[in-house]
Amino acid sequence: MERKIIFYNKYFIEFYLLLNAKEQRRIDLVLDKVKSLRWLPEKYFRHLGGTDGLYEIKIASRFCSFRIFCCFDSNAKVILFNAFNKKSNRTPKRELDTALRLKKEYFNEKSNEK
Repeated sequence: MERKIIFYNKYFIEFYLLLNAKEQRRIDLVLDKVKSLRWLPEKYFRHLGGTDGLYEIKIASRFCSFRIFCCFDSNAKVILFNAFNKKSNRTPKRELDTALRLKKEYFNEKSNEK
């Protein structure tokens, strides 16, 4: 299965460009898995409970851990919203609120295009 990855707004790209080349490669590897694997293991991808279709892509190494919030727009599109460096077991409320707002904006814009 080949999914298309779409970067919505500027949040993910701005985060990605601040990372070093090794961190960017690690993210690229996981995004390649999201694009190509039919079934996405929870090690890399999970639904966020209590949300309506918001997911997180998980990138972890010994030294750092990143999360990218996203959602599906049809089975073949994954829309990336914002990302952050995860430093604790809890997801920062500000990051989650941003992702929920961006998801709402994305689908509002999409419905206005029709």
